[in-house]
Amino acid sequence: MERKQITSRADIQLLVDSFYEKVKTDAVIGYIFQDIAQVDWGKHLPVMYDFWEQLLLDSNRYGRNTMAPHFALNQKIPLQPVHFDRWILLFETTVNELFTGEKAELAISRAHSIKDIMQFKMQQINQPK
Repeated sequence: MERKQITSRADIQLLVDSFYEKVKTDAVIGYIFQDIAQVDWGKHLPVMYDFWEQLLLDSNRYGRNTMAPHFALNQKIPLQPVHFDRWILLFETTVNELFTGEKAELAISRAHSIKDIMQFKMQQINQPK
C-alpha cells in the first residue's frame, strides 16, 4: 500500500481503525482494552476520530477530559511503562505503514507527548505513599 499524506477525517479514521485493530489483539496491551476497560468500540472509535482530527487537522470536535478515563482505568490496573511503550510502538508502526509527510510526523510527535504525560501522571499516582 502506498503511503499518503493525512489530509482528511477519512485519513484519521483509517489511522485510528488500523491502530486499534493492532491494539485489540496485542499480547501486551490488548487485554487492558478488551478485558479490563471493556471498551465499547462503537462509542470509543468516534471519540478517537474527533481527538486525532482536532490534534492533526485543527477541528474542534473533541471536548472531553483526556485524562479522566485513564485515571479510572489506572485504578483497575496500574498502567506501567511497558504498557505505554507498547502503545507508542503500535501507534508509530501504524502511522508509518499508512502515512507520510508533515501530519504523519505531527501524529507521532503528539503521540509521544501524550505517552510521556500520561506515563508521568500514572507513575505519580502509582508510587507507594
